[in-house]
Amino acid sequence: MSPQIDYFFTSMSPFTYLGHRTLLQMAQDAGADIHFRPVKLGPVFAAAGVVPLPQRPVCRQQYRLLEIGRWANKRGLPINQQPAHFPTNPGLADRCAIVLQQNNLDVGRFVSRALAACWAEEKDIADEGVIRKILDDLEMETELLLQQAASAQIEAIYEANTNAAVEQGVLGVPAYLLEGQQFWGQDRLELLADTLG
Repeated sequence: MSPQIDYFFTSMSPFTYLGHRTLLQMAQDAGADIHFRPVKLGPVFAAAGVVPLPQRPVCRQQYRLLEIGRWANKRGLPINQQPAHFPTNPGLADRCAIVLQQNNLDVGRFVSRALAACWAEEKDIADEGVIRKILDDLEMETELLLQQAASAQIEAIYEANTNAAVEQGVLGVPAYLLEGQQFWGQDRLELLADTLG
């Protein structure tokens, strides 16, 4: 049986963007399955005692930007450290990822595009037109998927993912859980790879 990585993330997170491509490749190399579990970041932060970004000391905010730039360089990814549409509401993109997961479609590619839209392309992922274009470009059944993303069933899964993250002590996003063992932050991906063997 293939190992499964529970991938807790949100489509708005810069560190999710920085680690996403590496995670996909790592899972493929290890023969691991990824269970994409978008979460609502507010409750996860609150449960972990994390202060929202605007309330953090200026020195921490400045260091965050420095780290984003360093990791973008290391991962070979284009990035705008202070994008025009951040913060924004990632709910539609996150719910679309849930729909794709539920339908066994290529959620990894969709999440890649949604993350890049925010962090490299100066697009607002809260705009349905942006998400529609991504789905169209991926040759998905756009209208059907958007309808499903607006359903109560998908919202319930979004809430359940968030509750599961809180219950399992997820510290923030991205977090990767392998057999209940948490690897928090994209800078722990190499440690996850070592554990996968």
